[in-house]
Amino acid sequence: MEAFSQTYIVLFSIITLGFILGRIKVKGISLDISAVIFVALMFGHFGFRVPKDIQFIGLTIFVFTVGIQAGPGFFRAFKSTGKQLSVIAVLLVATAGGLTVGAAYLFDIDMEIATGVFTGAMTSTPGLAVAIDTTGSSLPSIGYGVAYPFGVLGVILFAKLLPGILKSKIQSAEEELCVQQEREHPQISPRHYIVKNDHVTGKPMGELNIPAMTGANISRVKQGECAFTPTVATQLKIGDTIKAVGTDDAHEKVKVLIGDETETEIPLSTEYQVLSVLISNKEIMGKTIADLQLFARFGATITRIKRSGIYITPSDHIPLQLGDKLMIACDKGHMQQVVRLLGNNDKRLSDTDFLPIALGIIIGFFVGQIRFSVTDSFSFQLGLTGGVLFTAIVLGKLGKTGPVVWTMSGTANNLLRIIGLLFFLSAVGTQAGANIVETYEQYGFKLFAVGAAITIIPMVVAVGIAQTMFKLNLLTLLGALTGAMTSSPGLAAVDGMSESNEPHIAYATVYPVAMVSLIICVQVMGML
Repeated sequence: MEAFSQTYIVLFSIITLGFILGRIKVKGISLDISAVIFVALMFGHFGFRVPKDIQFIGLTIFVFTVGIQAGPGFFRAFKSTGKQLSVIAVLLVATAGGLTVGAAYLFDIDMEIATGVFTGAMTSTPGLAVAIDTTGSSLPSIGYGVAYPFGVLGVILFAKLLPGILKSKIQSAEEELCVQQEREHPQISPRHYIVKNDHVTGKPMGELNIPAMTGANISRVKQGECAFTPTVATQLKIGDTIKAVGTDDAHEKVKVLIGDETETEIPLSTEYQVLSVLISNKEIMGKTIADLQLFARFGATITRIKRSGIYITPSDHIPLQLGDKLMIACDKGHMQQVVRLLGNNDKRLSDTDFLPIALGIIIGFFVGQIRFSVTDSFSFQLGLTGGVLFTAIVLGKLGKTGPVVWTMSGTANNLLRIIGLLFFLSAVGTQAGANIVETYEQYGFKLFAVGAAITIIPMVVAVGIAQTMFKLNLLTLLGALTGAMTSSPGLAAVDGMSESNEPHIAYATVYPVAMVSLIICVQVMGML
């Protein structure tokens, strides 16, 4: 009982001191949540331990929440920048592998120990397991123990210092991403038009299908002194005024189809309502706007969608997600039915169902155990981290499987991610700090220096390629670097530098590629 009590005291003492240290700023730079690992290393050096079970529990929760959050954007990112990020990851791992082999021959280091140095410098526990399995020796663990501490700290420090080295500000990178998002999702605005085109008169709105023709949604119509929400049966007349909501490009098409723009706005009728409705009904998730048929059933028009702070133009093929906010124009009589259908319940959305989390982690564990055979003599496994991350990305993309909803609210995801990360950093820090002095005294400065070089030089090479060839956004680059180095603590450091989700997407994009590349390198070294 005393041993368990000491574990809890050590764990939460590390977390407390880590938060205190992380809030200290020197010239505007702080360690934030990653300071926990520095405190853990100190505790480990003085003989305190946080059990490895805590490390693996924290790691799986952290990686799973990262994958779930990044899943919807992962495949979109892979289509746009994923190939570039994958090239960077492969080159980084290959550079690290080449340096390892070169250093082994140059400084006469046993290749088995050098392989361990490689996995430690790349902070890859699955890589170490493969190294021990491939070589049939425990020597890789010695090299791993020497190189791992700086592998962890080196990535954190590199990530923290990189904006200053490149003379690039995080705020500028965030603004650049906002501009990019605006290009991908142009701003939506309402405008009014006078019907002057004979081709659109005398036909039901359902037959005209103006949203498909223009990309804009008609939310209001005024005929004479009567203003109302149009239905599929509504017929436009010359001189009517309509309100259209869409992008600039959509408005140009509306002008050609309908008639001239007017500054006269349509007043709200007492029977007319415009409301922002939150999607909290899990049954709606994954369905498209066309599936809901709100216009045909209730005469309701979705004028815009707000998702993760971005306004999206509604179209029939867009699948809806939990947490989406729909701006809906409808008469009051039908609005209550629309609200009941969509949910509009903040509390229900914030409730966290732990079944999908536990089930997803279990699936990820078994995926990580699958051995993929490339040739008769070469095979690899994703391991715990790779298996859970890959599974979470896929589940995050799917969103829902039958009655099981894999996604969670941003608040719940953030809380679980931080808890998992704190547990992971506390445990891995005490384990790494346990023998840091002894191993350094036994094997000298040489292994430590080689490990440091394997950590730093590939990142420098990757940054050079990213800046000269691909012109990557700073936040994308930071996420890609930590993913290529398979460094969860590094991602934690970046996580504290910006509220943007871009580093997580980049991390999740390159991590599987980096993990497979690293395992290949380890197995090649084992053959030398």
